[in-house]
This record gives sequence, structure tokens and C-alpha cells, in this order.
Amino acid sequence: MTDALPAPTGTEIAPFTVEHPEADLDDLQDRLVRTRWPGQLPGAGWDYGVEQDSLVDLVEHWRTGFDWRAQERRLNARPQFVTAIDGQRVHFLHVPSARPDAIPLLITHGWPSTVTDFLPILDALTDPPADRPAFSVVAPSVPGFAWSGPTTERGWSTGRIARAWIELMGRLGYDRFGVQGGDFGALVSPEISRMAPDRVIGVHVNALADAATVTDPSELDLLGEADRAKAQENESWWYGHSGYATQMSTRPQTLAYALNDSPAGQLAWNLEWLVDWDPTTSRQTPVDRDAILTDVTALWLTGTAGSAARLYLEAGADAWGVRPAPSGVPTAVLTLTGDRAVRGLAERSHHVVRWTELDTGGHFASLQAPDALVDDVRAFFASLRT
Repeated sequence: MTDALPAPTGTEIAPFTVEHPEADLDDLQDRLVRTRWPGQLPGAGWDYGVEQDSLVDLVEHWRTGFDWRAQERRLNARPQFVTAIDGQRVHFLHVPSARPDAIPLLITHGWPSTVTDFLPILDALTDPPADRPAFSVVAPSVPGFAWSGPTTERGWSTGRIARAWIELMGRLGYDRFGVQGGDFGALVSPEISRMAPDRVIGVHVNALADAATVTDPSELDLLGEADRAKAQENESWWYGHSGYATQMSTRPQTLAYALNDSPAGQLAWNLEWLVDWDPTTSRQTPVDRDAILTDVTALWLTGTAGSAARLYLEAGADAWGVRPAPSGVPTAVLTLTGDRAVRGLAERSHHVVRWTELDTGGHFASLQAPDALVDDVRAFFASLRT
């Protein structure tokens, strides 16, 4: 497996190409062939976790039908770079628009995603119709994930990532810019606006996890009846689905050994979230299986599944503690099928000026509802120009 990649020194920004050794792909193939399956209770389906038959089928596709080299070519068709920020190697896509009025837009992924999730929306953002706003996109790999990993010291919280992104945008010459993110990206992006409100044009988020449940029971008294009922329902739902987050936010190193040693195990750990728990009853749009395998393979080949898992512990109070005050920067929230954001809770931490709920897509908006995501981003930033 590829060892940790060196970072440039100082503030240098260097071009980067993804190209993993054939020996690493051969090793992956060998491990997939030799997967030891644990068995499953008859008729259990997805009730106890990832269904074995579904995982066997996906592993077989990974072994015989998935083309990693094609995914490398997709990624390498976009300008990529690496730099060092706060002692950490940072990989990023930088796709400028040809439009002189383009808005710089920093987009941040969550877990278990990688920047490859943004490939389906880059053209629509950077080269839109003449009557729609254009964006020059900067999409960094979160420290610890794929080519920005692994992390080599403690403390890479959402706040530290936000500070690194502010530094990155400065190095690229963007004094004013918009931010967008989902999942952990929806925590990092607003934090940037709190740290540098004079530099952030607007904040657009989807999968706003920090607005799903209360941080203190007293918050329920501040909500309207509908929001209170939704927050209580979310609390009950989260209790039954939070095992993965509890492990990663408390003992990620213990998990890392399994993730780094078994590709089928790493796929199962990520798949539980990507399939919305039960694909036989899900209302979410399914995530394409090659998109799932692209994320998983990127983490496998870089040996960063364990490093990425540390984000849950490192986030700590930044993500799960006291609710921060709004930054005052205009914020748009897109809620798609399966997302659980509560507006009354969101407004306690964000200056919400646009709230969109759509019965489509899912938690991974750029993969499950790319058109809806792009349309909402365009509409929000266009409104800030009027």
C-alpha cells in the first residue's frame, strides 16, 4: 500500500497527479479474493448491519468490474495540487471558470467521502449558461482523507480545518469567496464564516448534521411544535444508528487496524451509511456503486481509512459541544430526502436566509441530486448579488 506522501515545504503549491502503483492494485485484488465472510442470520437482511449478500455482490464488482484507472483519469482531467498548511499535506482541486465574473467557491466533503464526489458538479458550476452565476471551484481533500493524509499529529478539528482553508484561499489569491459543504463540510464551512466573516460572501450547506438534534434538553422549549417533534424523532432515530459514530469519536485507532487490513471490511464500514441503512425501503436516490467504490478505493490505496475515522474524535467540542453563535454571514440550507436538519436548531447557529426542502436525492447531494444541489447553489449566490 502507498506510504504517506511527502508534502511540499513552505507555502509552495505543486501540481499533483493521482497514479497508484500497479502492485497496490494487485494486492487489493488478492485481498478481495481471500475475503473471509462471517455469515449472517437467516432472514436478517439489513437489521443487524450490512447484508452479506449485498456486500458479496459489491466486492465481486470491485474485483471484476470496477476500473480504478478510469477513475484516476477522471480525477487527473481536473487541475490538482498539493501544498503544506499547518504542518499537514493538503491536496486540492482548483478548477477556475473562464467567466471573469465567476465567484470563488470553496467546497468541503464529509465522511466517508473524498473530493471525487464533486466531479459530477464541476462543469455545471464552472461553465454554466450565460444567465447563471459561474464559480471558480476549490475542493480540498480534508486532512486525513486520501491524498491529504494521513494526519501525523493530534488536533485536526473542524476549527483547525477551517483555519487551513482560509489560508489556502489566501494563497490562491481569493480575498472574498463563498463556501459550500455537506456532512462534516457543513460544519467546516460555517466555521470559516465565523473566523473570517469579512471574507465569506455566503455559506451554502446540505446534510446539516449539527441541526438535527438538541445539544441540551432545554433547547426543546425554544422550538415550535413541529420542530420539537422532529428533533425528538431524530434523537430516537440517531440512538439506533449512531454506532459507527460512537466508535470513531471515542476509539478510532482500534477500528483502524481492521479498516487498513481488510478492503471488504472497509467497504462494509463505509457502505452502511452510503446505502441509507436499508436499500429495500429507502426513499433516497441510490448512490452509484462505482462512486462508492471510488471513494473506498481512494482511502484504501492511500491507507487513510483509519486516519479519516479520527476526524470524529478530533472534531470533539467543535462539532458536538456548545452550539456556536451565528456568524452573521448569509447562509442557505438545502435539505434533501433523508436529511434531518431542524430549522429552529439551525437558526441558533447560522444566519439562515434561505431554506430549501426537496423530496429527492439524499445525504450525498453531489452524487444523489447533483442538479438540485447546483441549482440551489446558483440561486443562493445569485440572490446575494442583487
